[in-house]
Amino acid sequence: MTDRKLQELVETISLEAFGKKFRHKAYFNRRLKTTGGRYHLQSHDIDFNPKVFERYGEPELVNVIKHELCHYHLHLEGKGYQHKDADFKLLLKQTGGSRYVRPLVEQKPQSYHQYQCEKCQTLILRKRRINTQRFVCGKCRGKLIEL
Repeated sequence: MTDRKLQELVETISLEAFGKKFRHKAYFNRRLKTTGGRYHLQSHDIDFNPKVFERYGEPELVNVIKHELCHYHLHLEGKGYQHKDADFKLLLKQTGGSRYVRPLVEQKPQSYHQYQCEKCQTLILRKRRINTQRFVCGKCRGKLIEL
């Protein structure tokens, strides 16, 4: 999908779902990594992650467009446009936009270092390694052993 087609799609969705015109620019931004789209408060432009369309197709892109248009229209009207605001949540529900975009990057499983206390047998999971000569169990002050 080209930027021109995206612009037309955003304008169409804005008229159909919100009953208001979209008067600014919509374009793809390949630098976006994990977010589906971004509304710019200063310029009122919206950029979208092309991976949403490539990975999940047009239906998911339409949901992201509706989400960003909620930010756009509410901000221009001076209402609550942030995720936490009731105005935003209500408009998002009314238009059928998605609250979150599906994962765009492969998430690798997190690996943990396992330690066990000699005294109380408590299992401790840590993302980072710890020095077992220096640190002890938080419950009983027992010696830790890496498993």
